[in-house]
Amino acid sequence: MDQSENQTSNPRIRAGARTITDIIETRLDRRGFLGGLAATGGLFATGCTTTSSVVSTELEDAPSGFSFQEIMRGVDETHHVPDGYTSDLLIRWGDPLFNDSPAFDPYNQSEAAQLKQFGYNNDYLGFVSLGETAEGQPHGLLCVNHEYVSTPLMQPDVAADYPNSMTEARCLTEMAAHGGSVVEIVQTETGWAPVVGSKYNRRITAHRTPMELTGPAAGAKRLQTKEDPSGRLVAGTMNNCAGGITPWGTWLMAEENFNGNFLGELPADHPEAENHERYGVPGGWYQWGRHIDRYDVSKEPNEPNRFGWVVEVDPMDPRSTPKKRTALGRFKHEGAESVIAPDGRVVLYMGDDQRFDYVYKFVTAGRYTPDAPTANRDLLDEGTLYVARFYEDGGLEWIPLVFGEGLLTPENGFNSQADVLIETRRAADLMSATPMDRPEDVEPDPRTGKVWVMLTNNHRRTEDEVDAANPRANNRFGHVIEITEPEGDFTATQSRWEILVRCGDPDVAEIGATWNPLTSDQGWFGSPDNCALDPQGRLWIATDGNEGTGAADGVWAMDTSGDRRGTGRAFFRAPIGAEVCGPRFTDDGRTLFVAVQHPGDGDGASFEAPTTRWPDFDDALPPRPSVLALRRLDGGPVGS
Repeated sequence: MDQSENQTSNPRIRAGARTITDIIETRLDRRGFLGGLAATGGLFATGCTTTSSVVSTELEDAPSGFSFQEIMRGVDETHHVPDGYTSDLLIRWGDPLFNDSPAFDPYNQSEAAQLKQFGYNNDYLGFVSLGETAEGQPHGLLCVNHEYVSTPLMQPDVAADYPNSMTEARCLTEMAAHGGSVVEIVQTETGWAPVVGSKYNRRITAHRTPMELTGPAAGAKRLQTKEDPSGRLVAGTMNNCAGGITPWGTWLMAEENFNGNFLGELPADHPEAENHERYGVPGGWYQWGRHIDRYDVSKEPNEPNRFGWVVEVDPMDPRSTPKKRTALGRFKHEGAESVIAPDGRVVLYMGDDQRFDYVYKFVTAGRYTPDAPTANRDLLDEGTLYVARFYEDGGLEWIPLVFGEGLLTPENGFNSQADVLIETRRAADLMSATPMDRPEDVEPDPRTGKVWVMLTNNHRRTEDEVDAANPRANNRFGHVIEITEPEGDFTATQSRWEILVRCGDPDVAEIGATWNPLTSDQGWFGSPDNCALDPQGRLWIATDGNEGTGAADGVWAMDTSGDRRGTGRAFFRAPIGAEVCGPRFTDDGRTLFVAVQHPGDGDGASFEAPTTRWPDFDDALPPRPSVLALRRLDGGPVGS
């Protein structure tokens, strides 16, 4: 199915389904007025805004799950936290990880130096607690994805003559800045800090880290290359966006926009031509293919098939070989958050971060064994991958993507489960999944059976392509969907859904934003991207694209129940040009880690002329992607 196909012409819409007006009326009757505001159509129908005249005294007194003082909307050169909070600058691009790491020298970057330094554009953050040190200090392992590099901002003297300025040495430096970092961190009296030289510290890169392909697609002919005729060993991982930490303590790195790393061209009749087109290969964002054959699809047409997977890493063992788990499917993964179902199976939720692509979940065949960690290490190699089909009446069906079922047959070009997984997007197309408005983070809550889906935006959706789950054409601001798994059974194939909020300015009627009327002028936002649940089960949302609202990206707290359901509250603001990624709490909720990537970006911005020099504010230094640790000054839980 073409991405722009009108969804209402598809058999995914049940015959006799209720109209959206019926849905609105039913939900308003069931919940009462305010409860219905956050339902799929309730806010839209009422035209709710944050204007104080429509907020009763009773509603103003409704308790919130959060008690911090909101920060103000705006944009400037630095970051902001609420009164009563502090921010530790934990680690920056180029900072040392090992005892022999060279000093950061942005004017003389090299592959060798970058391999021993913290990478660029930190995205997902995972935290694996190590308890306390012998001195009684909390410490743990920070697992960081380095999604991509912003070439003109990162490297000097490249912007004026790009792409000719990209030598092989500069390309190798970019590859070394991709991937991920494992960093031991410790909380001292003055805040969190990295432990340079820790036995756990590790760099994972796009080209120097051997990785094993496992699961149903491992060894498939379509994964074989000249360098790896076995189809089982890949050099590196790249474009790792969000991710997850499994119940057994491994780190999941989700490969997203891998297409951008390839150059070259295939003949239209090549066996991989249609597959590559569906994934946008070659994207041509980087010049690696000018110097290295594996990134030129005309020379290695199977190489792109070896990316777009979820990579599992053991952060406790820096010598371990990461594994690309092919059973989880191949697409532009935004995250891989897991939860243990009541029957002990593990369920992972994933979004495919592209306009008109899909929401997925994977259910393991085996069950989690808490008392035998090593028994869980290959759980992700066997199970069922499902894709979501949203119905107008609030129902949701999880469709299995299994070779031989439905249209996933040789007649349609699928000859094995390996083909289904290598071409997951086309399989989902044929099974009539619901095209969504850029699904990014998908976060399950084991306490409630809820699953939160961040839909960032989709300005390409037309009026003819609107549906209940994606209710706005030209959706520039995105929305948040709440899925309810029945009785907390995350393995269920029939679920319910509704819209929590439609983002954007609620005072501009044509935008069609829907917020609880208690949301302040600071509390609304656009383009939800990453999210996290704190130890109290409260939802926090980070944005990528909020600059379209006239303010910087940041982190917002979100009430999801009670009379304040659908109320946003502004907590953190990034410097100009940056997005905020990977919000992650310590187990006690007293620290919130956030990743700030590509600070100083903007139209025409470069290494020589960025829009800010955050966080060093040194005219001799470029802006540096960094991780912050946000804490209350009194040591209490963040947000309370």
